[in-house]
Amino acid sequence: MTSAIILKSASELAIMEEANQIVAQTLCMLKEHIASGVTTLQLDQLAEKYARGKNAVPAFKGYRGFPGSLCVSLNDQVVHGIPSRKVVLKEGDILSIDFGVKYKGYYGDAAITLPVGNVDKEAENLLKITRESLYKAIEQVKIGNRISDISQAVQDYVEERGYSVVRQFVGHGIGQNLHEPPEIPNYKRAGRSPKLLAGMVLAIEPMVNAGGHEVKILGDGWTVVTIDKSLSAHFEHSVAVTENGPLVLSHGL
Repeated sequence: MTSAIILKSASELAIMEEANQIVAQTLCMLKEHIASGVTTLQLDQLAEKYARGKNAVPAFKGYRGFPGSLCVSLNDQVVHGIPSRKVVLKEGDILSIDFGVKYKGYYGDAAITLPVGNVDKEAENLLKITRESLYKAIEQVKIGNRISDISQAVQDYVEERGYSVVRQFVGHGIGQNLHEPPEIPNYKRAGRSPKLLAGMVLAIEPMVNAGGHEVKILGDGWTVVTIDKSLSAHFEHSVAVTENGPLVLSHGL
């Protein structure tokens, strides 16, 4: 990760919007394939084929050794689930899909959590609140605000509704690197956080648990799960700070 926050020009933002649109289109395509009996490896292969067809390279594949193009996290898995032919979706599951690409030298990154068929009320509500918390965060993306305003918006919205935000994993800046400063926690940290400036691009990604906020990494070195086995949901957009307010680069999800 580079040490300084990198501001992007209008021409760079245009390329990043193209990259993020490939991500958004891939995720929308995958929505049509979410069904009982489908494996997470099948989804991974569909995503990679689609992105490469748009002249984009999957960003996660090989990143720090990650084996898949998608992060596919099921039920109590929070993030970084590895695609597998052994993981078969079934009615009532919820599946978080995180996807990124590199396109013309710039990265796009977004995530959604989807129901498999009919899910129970608890799961349905968790998805709704997590998605809404992302949009509460995006409302804070304006010049003069701070990263902490984004963090506070997520935390307040989630905790007031009886859910908890994951603390060990955070959002991030994005550009010519997949992960750039600043970090974007989904809870208010002590101390002053960076001010928002035009040209910053932020991957904002609430990770919300139905139970406690505590998580652990499984033995595969990647998959993050809730310690209390409660359901978890994850939504993410890449958002640019502009003179006219937030510009959601991964719009359309």
